[in-house]
Amino acid sequence: MKEKLLIVEDDEAIANILKEHLEKEGYEVNWSSTGKEGLEDFKKYEFELVMVDIMLPEMDGFTLCKNIRWINEDVTIIIISAKQTDMDKVKGLKLGADDYITKPFSLTEVSARVEAHLRRYRKTDRQSISNGMLKFKKGLCILPEEKKVTLEEREIQMTSKEFELLQLMAQNPNKVFSKEELYHHIWQSMDLEGNNTVTVHIKELREKLGDSSKNPTFIQTVWGTGYKFIGEKIY
Repeated sequence: MKEKLLIVEDDEAIANILKEHLEKEGYEVNWSSTGKEGLEDFKKYEFELVMVDIMLPEMDGFTLCKNIRWINEDVTIIIISAKQTDMDKVKGLKLGADDYITKPFSLTEVSARVEAHLRRYRKTDRQSISNGMLKFKKGLCILPEEKKVTLEEREIQMTSKEFELLQLMAQNPNKVFSKEELYHHIWQSMDLEGNNTVTVHIKELREKLGDSSKNPTFIQTVWGTGYKFIGEKIY
């Protein structure tokens, strides 16, 4: 099967050049023109490698990298940008990018970097976190492929947003998410009313999981910041 790549680039001319070149190299390539569209495509399909520009409409490349890493810690991310300062490179790499290519670039260099990263990726005996079952003590089980949650073997009915919230936090245990980050990632909007939306959904999640806000088993409030998932994973 052809390896699937995602290009997130708002310059259509550059995107087309990259897409056509990489398709000639034997890859299957998707193109997204905004950061938001790129995140939607990444959630929808499976990719082995993502190429991200920094200056994107709707969601910048740095934020997109951070959101992709929350979903999948293994996929290769390469930033391609006209920004050439060390500060930008360090910021991108700290947010989870594996490599940084500056514009203008050589297509030969792009091919070599892509192949080198995919070679390492192929050697990894991997199973995407987003596809694998997550099991925790106290009987909580999350099955991402089936969009299903069970507690003590009893299925818990959840809305799609409740499920996405729980899955995101459970995939990143003990990471503190601000309400703004959760709203931006799940609802993909910068709406200032998002904080209350997140609060309501967390409250519903806790009720369905039988979780106490004062003595939590799964979702802990970090006062003044947001929430984190504290469930103890069963390996």
